[in-house]
Amino acid sequence: MLDQFKQLVSLVGEIMTQVVVGENEHIESALRRFKREVSKAGIFPDMKKHRHFETPLEKRKRKEVAKHRQGKRRFSR
Repeated sequence: MLDQFKQLVSLVGEIMTQVVVGENEHIESALRRFKREVSKAGIFPDMKKHRHFETPLEKRKRKEVAKHRQGKRRFSR
């Protein structure tokens, strides 16, 4: 089983977050564990970033605005 898992990881390149629910475990506790694992893996910020397609022009504008904000913060200190 471990060999199959290693092969799958090598093919896909990343590990998907998963939680195994026990027989006597409530679904609420399994959901809490799943949410914790997802937040540890940093999936939500990536998901939000890829929610809509961003053109190269929009990316440049966003980065310029972020650079401008960072410069303002640097001088205000």
